[in-house]
Amino acid sequence: MFPALERSLELTNAGPLVLLTGYQTPAALRRIGVSRLTTWLRNRKVRGAEALAKAAVDAAERQHTAVAGEQVIAKMVHTLAREVMALNEKIAEIDKLIEGRFREHELAEVILSMPGMGPKLGAEFLVAIGGSLDGFPTADRLAAFGGVAPAPRDSGKTSGNLRRPQRYHRRLQRVFYTSALVSSWSDPNSKRFYDRKRAEGKSHVQAVLALARRRVNVLWALIRDRRCYQVTPPVTEAA
Repeated sequence: MFPALERSLELTNAGPLVLLTGYQTPAALRRIGVSRLTTWLRNRKVRGAEALAKAAVDAAERQHTAVAGEQVIAKMVHTLAREVMALNEKIAEIDKLIEGRFREHELAEVILSMPGMGPKLGAEFLVAIGGSLDGFPTADRLAAFGGVAPAPRDSGKTSGNLRRPQRYHRRLQRVFYTSALVSSWSDPNSKRFYDRKRAEGKSHVQAVLALARRRVNVLWALIRDRRCYQVTPPVTEAA
C-alpha cells in the first residue's frame, strides 16, 4: 500500500510501529505534516521523533497515488502494528525473567565475564549443557558437542583424518559463534586472534569458528576453576 514508506523506514522498529498505530496512508501523513507529527510522536515517547516524522512525510510526498481498498488496508495495518507492539512487550518481559533466572545460577558471573556472552546467550549455554560441565570432562568434548571442533574420521589403519561433525547441538553452536563474533570486536585478545587467522588466509566465518573453538577452551577452564575472565592473564607468583 505504501512502498515509499517501506523503503524509508524499518517498520518493525519501535518508533515506526508507533507511527503506524496513528498514520498509515500517504495522504494522512501529508495532512499532519512534519511539525505536528513530531509533536505527536514525542507525546508517545518515541526517540528520534523529528527525524522519523521527516522521513515519513518525505515518503508520503513521493507517493500521491492511493491504492484500491486503502482505508481497509490502513485499518489492518493499525491493528497489526498494535499486536506487534504488544508481542514485543511480552518478549521484553520474558527476556527479563530469563535474565533474572540466569543471574541466580552459580556460574552466571563466570559466564558473563567472557566477552560476547550476555545473559541471553549465557542462559542458552546453560540450558544446552544441562546447567553444569558434568557431562563434559574435557574442553574438546564440549567443543565437539557445540559443533566447533572437527570430528575424527578414522577407519582401519587410517587415523588422523578430520571432518565437520554431522551431529552437534546447533543452538549451542550459535551461542559459541555469536559470542565469538561479538568478542572479535570488543575484546583485544579475541581481535588479535581473529586478525591473525584472517592474515593466514582464513575466511571471515572460518576465523570466527577458530576463535569460537579457542574460546571454548577458555570458558571450560574458567568454569572448572570458578574464576572470571581477565584480558591480561593472571601472573602466577614464583614458588
